[in-house]
Amino acid sequence: MTRFHTVALQLFKTKSPDHLLAEAAAPDRQLKRVLGAFDLTCVGIGAVIGAGIFALAGTAAAGEQIEASLWKTPVLNFIISHLTHSELVYGRPGAGPAVMASFVVAAIACGFAALCYAELASMIPVSGSAYTYSYATLGEIIAWVIGWDLILEYAVGNMAVAVGWSGYFVQLCGSLFHLKFPLWLVSDYRTASGLLSTGGEALNNYSSTTLPVILGHPIALNLPAVLIVAAVTILLIYGIRESARTNTAIVVTKVAVVVFVIAFGAFMVHPTNWHPFLPNGVGGMMSGAAIVFFAFIGFDAVSTTAEETKNPQRDMPIGIIASLIICTLLYVLMAAVITGMRTYTTYFGDSAAVATAFAGRPWAQALISAGALAGLTSVILVFQLGQPRIFMAMARDGLLPQYFARVHPRFRTPYITTIWTGVAVGAVAMLTDIGSLADLTNIGTLFAFILVCLGVIILRRKDAGRHRPFRVPMVPLFPLLGVFFCFVLMLSLPLETWGRFVVWLVIGLCIYFLYGLRHSKLRRGLDAGITEDEPPPLIKT
Repeated sequence: MTRFHTVALQLFKTKSPDHLLAEAAAPDRQLKRVLGAFDLTCVGIGAVIGAGIFALAGTAAAGEQIEASLWKTPVLNFIISHLTHSELVYGRPGAGPAVMASFVVAAIACGFAALCYAELASMIPVSGSAYTYSYATLGEIIAWVIGWDLILEYAVGNMAVAVGWSGYFVQLCGSLFHLKFPLWLVSDYRTASGLLSTGGEALNNYSSTTLPVILGHPIALNLPAVLIVAAVTILLIYGIRESARTNTAIVVTKVAVVVFVIAFGAFMVHPTNWHPFLPNGVGGMMSGAAIVFFAFIGFDAVSTTAEETKNPQRDMPIGIIASLIICTLLYVLMAAVITGMRTYTTYFGDSAAVATAFAGRPWAQALISAGALAGLTSVILVFQLGQPRIFMAMARDGLLPQYFARVHPRFRTPYITTIWTGVAVGAVAMLTDIGSLADLTNIGTLFAFILVCLGVIILRRKDAGRHRPFRVPMVPLFPLLGVFFCFVLMLSLPLETWGRFVVWLVIGLCIYFLYGLRHSKLRRGLDAGITEDEPPPLIKT
């Protein structure tokens, strides 16, 4: 029993915030501090507003009718059926015009989490986001789980975004320049095979539909997805200032497009289309909230740039909260416009709802495609910015090889992890149709949000006297509300997603016990040292 207690204490050992700050201040680890509050707000908007604002509103409004499969049914449906003794509802009922409220519900869940992120980011302005905060509050093993879990949000999510970027790029080249590409060069093998077996007019969008054969195997590669990931990776290695300027320019462009679409569409709204407002009740609205939550993922990426912010204690909370408020306002207005322009059932099975709303106006559709392309570009940039810094933080702690903790001597960027993240994302995006992993991204992000909210409560008790430049109001009520809303949204995801999530976490724990546990600097009583090359001194206890 004593041995078990000792092992448990080691697994849940935490790092003090002072220790984390001292590590980040080591000369060979310092990143270039050039970002201000406006830059951080643009980083947040850049990560949040992507294809989601152009596609997910319609899907959430019309719903997803899934075949009668237990695995594809949201967990919340089972709970409602059991409590009300009613028949189990398969699939996801649509929110209808109440998709506006769905965005608000998802925003409330994100809002409570954003407040908690803001407090921790201002108090512990260190790269690593939820991973670092969990290390300081919940213990090493929980921090590892969160670091592993965040791969679902940033890297896996970015793979799907890169594939989506390729699709919009090909569509825009065709509509504006009448430029067509061979099918095998702009699509993965699975998607290409599906298009060839289905046939129809879709094949007219390509200059050639013949797949080359190498060693008896047909080949299809999504080249645009690889090229955009490579371009963003090179930009991020070159410098954070240049990356931030590029992101800001893209954000201004896509927000201008979104505002124009909202303003133009407002004159074509028919209020009768908003009735009935709740066609499928509160269950439909909550189901819609779980779908549109994907559109909010990314605001927490602001916290990964803490070590590159000029005044993180002041600017981090501003960037996190301001970006979430701006995105929520744009989302609700966009949802109001598209459900007011056409009956919500029009968007069933439609992944380009905004373009459908403006059907018959080619110039507007081209503008929407351009806005979506800009949106996806900034999402790729910000997510590729966040993931390497989480890997870097994990390597600093010994949970990953020290090779991944290197900072470029000239550009002061984590170039090793940036390169490897780019290689992994580009390779998978080139060869794979991600598709069903979008829900995995949702559940991984919600789980991270829950632990960040709990972290605020724990740190308030453990270190109540520490200076907090930003404080979450009404603790523990607000963090607990964040936990509640995020957990309800997790329950609104399919049973199949929960199964995959558990498998993913088991794989991560295996890596931790095989490598991270034995190499953890905190567990071995070692500090980070002044540089990566000098022998680290013992931690004083």
